[in-house]
Amino acid sequence: MKLGILQCGHAPDPVAQIHGDFPLMFKRLFDRSDFSYEYWDVEHMDFPKGPEDADAWLLTGSKHGAYEDHPFITPLEELIRDIHASGRRMLGICFGHQIIAQALGGTVEKYAGGWALGRQAYDIPPLGHIHLNAWHQDQVTRLPEGAEVLGGNDFCTNAALVYDDSILTIQPHPELRPAIIADYLKARANDPAYPADLIARAKDENDKPTDDKRFADLMAAFLEQGREALI
Repeated sequence: MKLGILQCGHAPDPVAQIHGDFPLMFKRLFDRSDFSYEYWDVEHMDFPKGPEDADAWLLTGSKHGAYEDHPFITPLEELIRDIHASGRRMLGICFGHQIIAQALGGTVEKYAGGWALGRQAYDIPPLGHIHLNAWHQDQVTRLPEGAEVLGGNDFCTNAALVYDDSILTIQPHPELRPAIIADYLKARANDPAYPADLIARAKDENDKPTDDKRFADLMAAFLEQGREALI
């Protein structure tokens, strides 16, 4: 299977220098010899010709808000709708989760409850109670038609969404394993945009395990089997 990665943003330079950028993180996360990969830097207006350029698609995280006025937002939303119409399966992570919802008629907003940073607990059937790293303030606050809540928590009720047999999206970052989040925290430790208490909590929690691989296996199964993988 050829997985097309739509790179909607970039890891901070200190993180990318050590761990590589998002496409490499996802390649390591899936660790599948039967997958091939091609990526397009859509943040910088590098787009595929169309949905047929890959068998399935993944949209990455980004520092940008889906509702912000950036040149890449409108063509990316058009591509999302074209991929959906083509029947090809699609995954969305963090910003990818948000922009897919927005492109299909949902609403994304800056959450009044603040940030989620580092290890968070989610209830996501069929995996049950799991832990994944998060890094976001924006949330999907109104679902588009056809989206169903697969899982979440009290802070982020719409943390995982499924759309019929073709789209699976999640608000946290399964690609940001603890070693990567540790370097995010170093890079952002003195940034006033992030609450110091949440940074400190994330550092304290970072020695505990996360369920990155379990969710990666679920995403891969969804790409191959669709909704049947979620039963």
